[in-house]
Amino acid sequence: MTVPAFEEYVPAIDCTCAGCAAQRRTAASALPVRYGGHPAAHGARRALVLATAAGVVLGTGVAEAAGAPGATGDRAAGTAGAARTDPSGDSPQGGPGPLRGGGASGPPSATTTTPKLRTTSRADIINRAKKWVSAQVPYSMTKYWNDGYRQDCSGFVSMAWNLPGNEWTGSLAAFGTRISRAELQPGDILLFHNRADPSKGSHVTIFGGWTDYAHTHYTAYEQTKPHTRKKTTPMAYWSNSGSYVAYRYKGLSGGSAGGGSSSTGFPGAGKFGPGVSNTYVTQLGRMLVGRGGQRFYTVGPGPGWGDADRRATQAFQKAQGWKGKEADGIPGPDTWRLLAGGTGRDIPGAGSGDRNGTQPGHGDSTPDSKFPGRGYFRPGQSNGHVDKLGRQLVKKGFGTYYTSGPGPRWTEADRRNVEAFQRAQGWRGGAADGYPGPETWRRLFG
Repeated sequence: MTVPAFEEYVPAIDCTCAGCAAQRRTAASALPVRYGGHPAAHGARRALVLATAAGVVLGTGVAEAAGAPGATGDRAAGTAGAARTDPSGDSPQGGPGPLRGGGASGPPSATTTTPKLRTTSRADIINRAKKWVSAQVPYSMTKYWNDGYRQDCSGFVSMAWNLPGNEWTGSLAAFGTRISRAELQPGDILLFHNRADPSKGSHVTIFGGWTDYAHTHYTAYEQTKPHTRKKTTPMAYWSNSGSYVAYRYKGLSGGSAGGGSSSTGFPGAGKFGPGVSNTYVTQLGRMLVGRGGQRFYTVGPGPGWGDADRRATQAFQKAQGWKGKEADGIPGPDTWRLLAGGTGRDIPGAGSGDRNGTQPGHGDSTPDSKFPGRGYFRPGQSNGHVDKLGRQLVKKGFGTYYTSGPGPRWTEADRRNVEAFQRAQGWRGGAADGYPGPETWRRLFG
């Protein structure tokens, strides 16, 4: 008979054969014990890998398919009714360790201390991710790309976040601040670390932006088999979706993509207040505008402290639920941290009475009595409210995208015209998604 090639392989997560089950139990052995590796597995890892491969070849014949050229982690043979929604979701990883030279292999040694954070921007994070996508970096939990980062999911995020070393799903959270999924912005991550069995299902992706108004899908940058990819992905992932947690890098500069300051450190309360003029006041104003405070500024923002800065700051503070001296309109360390980090609740629209941290025009929490409801303005809907909305948009000068009409049937032209109106209010992101909410309706017809 043909002598099988005894080489290491990674079995599918859903395969129930004895060989794959044994290999999964030892997959964590490349990791230090304190990171989830099993202490009894280290001495027998290679022997068990060989035995596993031989057992599969001689006992079931599945290894021929597993070792065939072009085979992926989706090995459904012998597993009834266990087909994966996304066959490339099996992404085992190495443990934390230093950067390595190009093409180096073998499990890295664990780091003993958490390195100092490097400052980076959202644009830089996405651009670094795109480099691996363009290069189609092959997936590997033991090899390292020419930039020194390990070619697995956690090594990919370590590279994009510009971390000083290679991390894994059990340590990446220490470099980020936990946020809600509603707060996700490009450069943030969605992380699932299976504490019970780190080698089973643990994965991490980079959030690249929403792909639909309902926030059911997003653009994911990820390192998975066979190579780095950019793909529209269901929120939060193909499997274990409910277990993924959103994180924002702690060393992020500025509060939004493509803008903000190069520093996140609070400059001190003395930089703000009557009679003060400096670049920090300008920076504050720009961050406030980006968080829904544009209506407070008739001119600016600029370096001279004014009542617009105080009112916008106070509105942001109140949006966080702060009262009294905590919402006096003068930024302190907490106000600055939320603004610079892009976290916390945005400033609600005028008169919206927002209580949930959502922006006007999309998640307004205080309904207008004249607003008929969001259900009338969705694909496939046809009613008098759509026609009324379209005619008012034209009257207000926001009918650019109508080639005919408006009419009673909701179309993409209606959505784009509503979006143009919302953006004219200074709203961005989910606040300007083209679907009217109570505040959008109030401003159109008020």
